[in-house]
Amino acid sequence: MTHQNQTSSLENQMRARDRDMVPRVLVQAMFALMLGSLALVSYARITDTPLTGVAPAPAIVAETVVTFGGDRTTGITVHDATGTQIAASTDPRAGFIDVVWVAVMRERKVQGTDPAAPIRVVRRDGGRTDIIDDSTGWSLPLIGYGQDNVAAFATLID
Repeated sequence: MTHQNQTSSLENQMRARDRDMVPRVLVQAMFALMLGSLALVSYARITDTPLTGVAPAPAIVAETVVTFGGDRTTGITVHDATGTQIAASTDPRAGFIDVVWVAVMRERKVQGTDPAAPIRVVRRDGGRTDIIDDSTGWSLPLIGYGQDNVAAFATLID
């Protein structure tokens, strides 16, 4: 048997194997499931169906109103209601302030709201800390961002 015949025989075996690895009906079912999910979500969004199965947010037990200042080159500062600086992204373990500032400013730019509007830092029943921007309706539950990142905002409430 020549080298050419061995190669083409192996090629034919690989084609047959590849054809049998994922059955056609499984691929069709996967696309049907994807299109069905897309149709259900589209219908819910278009008809403004209320969310179900979403736990209500725990009650707010403490809050503080803050504003951002500065810029990314010199650092982002956080000011209380009197205008006193209470934190900065340049402080040790406070770089997350910069990350939140970027997210807030992006949302404000997208919605065309006042970039200098205050935000609320709230502590909820159970100890969770959230950041709420009332000017855009945007909020960020500080869950899973790490102890130092959460502390950068949680300490503002105390």
